[in-house]
Amino acid sequence: MRAALLTSPKGFQHRLPADHVERVERLETVMAALGASEFNALPREEARLATREEVERVHAGDYVGAVFEAHPDAGEMIPIDWDTWLSDGSLGAALQAAGAAAEGVDRVMAGEHEAVFAPTRPPGHHAEPARGMGFCIFNSIGVAAKHALDGHGLDRVAVIDIDVHHGNGTQCLAEADERLFFASIHQSPLYPGTGGANETGLNGNVLNTPMPAGTAGQAWRDRISAEILPALEAFSPQLVLVSAGFDGHAEDPLGGFGLLEEDFAWAAGALAAQAKKSADSRLVSLLEGGYDCGALGRSTQAFLRALTDA
Repeated sequence: MRAALLTSPKGFQHRLPADHVERVERLETVMAALGASEFNALPREEARLATREEVERVHAGDYVGAVFEAHPDAGEMIPIDWDTWLSDGSLGAALQAAGAAAEGVDRVMAGEHEAVFAPTRPPGHHAEPARGMGFCIFNSIGVAAKHALDGHGLDRVAVIDIDVHHGNGTQCLAEADERLFFASIHQSPLYPGTGGANETGLNGNVLNTPMPAGTAGQAWRDRISAEILPALEAFSPQLVLVSAGFDGHAEDPLGGFGLLEEDFAWAAGALAAQAKKSADSRLVSLLEGGYDCGALGRSTQAFLRALTDA
């Protein structure tokens, strides 16, 4: 696929307590990994900031207003949830992450690229309509989905979440909008405790495939092949969005899966194949979790390499 990168340098300005796992080194590692010579030919540009209107397609105005009006002083950190914080650089980082999501949609819809990968920070898929949680301030993949549906007039958009944690915030959006198909493969039990197989959405457009700790690559691939890919093909999306979390890696401290880099590469290839079938090769992927920096860098490389080879 003709791929491009949308970078988010404001992500470096999102500061958290010193012992927090969602640390700035994550983004530093990813950007260093994407600086490898094999990716030199990929177009890369700094993403724009999301508008408040774009964010409020996903989040309640009161919540968005509270984030905009927080204004922490330099060096100050304000908790909005027990594990989610705002520093003086957090609003800009969250807006650029959401802006990368929306701009990625614009670019693939315009035919400039087939695939866009946005290495952004903070992650977004846990942020619910009226609250941030799980390190997430704004739900960037949700902003992408709503931008495609309401901004570009698409009828069918799919979000596939491969993070080891369930994307509860994105599921909230799908439950309220039958134009959006959401599928997640995640560890259970694990934070945030949602994502049971019985959670199918009011419109039957939610597919959860929880798996136990210890799940390794072949079982993970088999479950995607048996359940998620057929459902995705049946939905026939006009755009495929991917919450690309790499915390299912065997070396990650926050998950219990046994995935390796080649498993994420396989997933990228499988999702790109569906994008080619129904979506005119339109695919946008956003970085979500991944908390062992070495594994995160290698997994990002493998995922992007597979997209460019698809």
